[in-house]
Amino acid sequence: MTTPARRARTAASLIVECLEAEGCQWVFSVPGEETMTLLDALSRSASVRHVTTRHEQGAAFMADVHGRLTGRVAVALATLGPGATNLLTGIADAYLDRAPMVAITGQASSDKLHKEAHQVVDIVRMFEPVTKWNTRVERVDAVPEIVRKAFRVAMLEKPGPTHIELPENLAAVALEPGDALRPLLPGRTYFPEPTDEAIAHAARLLAASERPIVLAGNGVLRRGASAELRAFARGLHVPVAVTFMGKGAMDDRSHLSLMAVGLQARDHVMSGFDRSDLVVSVGYDPVEYGPSLWNPTRSLRIIHIDTQPAEVDAAYLPEVELIGDIEGSLRRLLAAVQPHGIGGRNATERHATREILVHADLRTSLLADLHAYESDDGWPIKPQRAIADLRRALGPSDIVVSDVGAHKVWVARLYQAYEPNTVIISNGLAAMGISLPGAIAAKLIHPERRVVALCGDGGFLMNSQELETAKRIGANVTVVIWRDDGYGLIDWKQRNEFGRPFGVAFDNPDFVDYARSFGIAGFRPASSADLYPTLMRALEVDGPSLVEVPIDYRENLRLTEHLGALSGSG
Repeated sequence: MTTPARRARTAASLIVECLEAEGCQWVFSVPGEETMTLLDALSRSASVRHVTTRHEQGAAFMADVHGRLTGRVAVALATLGPGATNLLTGIADAYLDRAPMVAITGQASSDKLHKEAHQVVDIVRMFEPVTKWNTRVERVDAVPEIVRKAFRVAMLEKPGPTHIELPENLAAVALEPGDALRPLLPGRTYFPEPTDEAIAHAARLLAASERPIVLAGNGVLRRGASAELRAFARGLHVPVAVTFMGKGAMDDRSHLSLMAVGLQARDHVMSGFDRSDLVVSVGYDPVEYGPSLWNPTRSLRIIHIDTQPAEVDAAYLPEVELIGDIEGSLRRLLAAVQPHGIGGRNATERHATREILVHADLRTSLLADLHAYESDDGWPIKPQRAIADLRRALGPSDIVVSDVGAHKVWVARLYQAYEPNTVIISNGLAAMGISLPGAIAAKLIHPERRVVALCGDGGFLMNSQELETAKRIGANVTVVIWRDDGYGLIDWKQRNEFGRPFGVAFDNPDFVDYARSFGIAGFRPASSADLYPTLMRALEVDGPSLVEVPIDYRENLRLTEHLGALSGSG
């Protein structure tokens, strides 16, 4: 019997060795002809796992959410032309949601790139606006530097996607036996600290403030600074509002939590900003909620705490910026303010109680909205009831990945987050179709937790093919679909602006039968009272599951009227 010839070490093999050296654990891809050499090399890796997805957008969203949850890089791999262009939305989402990932795309042989050729488009130029850095491999000996730079730049603040294009002829180049090309090993980067002068300046502003409020964003979660933020709020008795992507930075059970701000309308939480004389923004990113929406008069004094200097915006001009390690900045600022007192906050229980009561009515209003319909028996099911039952069904550490649509507003507004990174919302690019592939990534990272993909019927069908992926790889996620047979968010906005909807209605399949066609358990509650038991049955299935929830989106307009009445009443 002849022994199979030993495979030559190729440039593609070197790339896989570099991925291993970076500690990369996951590559998500749709296979293609121009990536076959790289896939063959991946098949022999002992540490990098490959997941075949059903669409390149699903692969990109999986790498995107993996980066959001872990702060580490996963790879989305696609072939040239349409395979690469299908990655674009997921890459752009990671770019604006500040999630580290690396995209690798195949390309035709380099001897074809100077002329028109089958499936060849300029992917490097196409990806340029939505990546932090991207390049084409033109020399095999540059591979270690290229991969190291791609991973390093992706993870540096603010993190985001990078891209490597690999022509198929270069991927297949055989390296000479004993070739000295080896991966470059990653080092460790430490953040600087704000100067003592900057800390003292911020401390003086806080000590003199009577009604400060904290606005916490995605950066708090990204940098693992939730514990420090909570200690800061408790130590100075300062209420905290979070952005949609900052949910979980504060425990919403805390009396200091004002929950999420980010509706494009007047909300209870906005009253907190109206009443405040100082905003402490921590890890806040204007890309998800512009400063002009919470500082329309441009009169608020602002302390900026982040890893990067503030974006220039006429409505966001901080008096002092604490740039560097967010955890350390919060600890040092707390220690600097406490000896001086902050409106008497830390001095006595009486003062602490007085300051808490300034914002207590805002929290009371939010909780009243949350509890208003949690026992409502109306049909279709009201969003408030659907949110309350989902929260009751899940534990503190379980994860909800929200898609984009009208349901996102209800999740952000009313779903209470207890722990960091337990509510994932895309609100930078705000890309529909992210929830199912994102939930699959979350389940791969946290197999011990229950993971729910909460989506509308519009967003679900954009990447519903990944149900097969979940089934095949054993990612036991539960998909909860709020069904209203239309693009509910746009319907809501059209009715508000024009008094009627147009072009937003569509038909749907039977989602329960659709799930079962994949070999997945499907459920539909028979009544509002049956929703919670149905969710529990779905969550207990040994495998992926799906729950179709008929939803009453008439509540959207009632919410608008309610918020309008609140703002009108001053």
